[in-house]
Amino acid sequence: QVQLVESGGGSVQAGGSLRLSCTVSGYISSRYCMGWVRQAPGKEREGVAVIIPSTGRTNYADSVKGRFTIPRDSAKNTLFLQMNNLKPEDTAMYYCAAAADGSCYAGRPDFNWWGQGTQVTVSS
Repeated sequence: QVQLVESGGGSVQAGGSLRLSCTVSGYISSRYCMGWVRQAPGKEREGVAVIIPSTGRTNYADSVKGRFTIPRDSAKNTLFLQMNNLKPEDTAMYYCAAAADGSCYAGRPDFNWWGQGTQVTVSS
């Protein structure tokens, strides 16, 4: 059974940084798409960043390009979201997600497995 557990959320001032972690238990092929999705109150879900772990190929939403990266530690089955130069509009619940296929782009609407989410709040 696959489980995704996020950690690392919190409150930060604009311009600051946070690093989210997603620990994966159970088996997910490294050729499958994994990523981060966020949802702010009253707004639609937004894909932020995705990666194919086996190749390292990544894709980012335009809103976070140049500020966010999605490193991973394959040995520890952990995916990260490094968020720099945070803005108030980055405030949202952030979810780790994984798919059962290799179709991997930041805007993909569906994933097979989801974490419980971790809150990120950026104040101005």
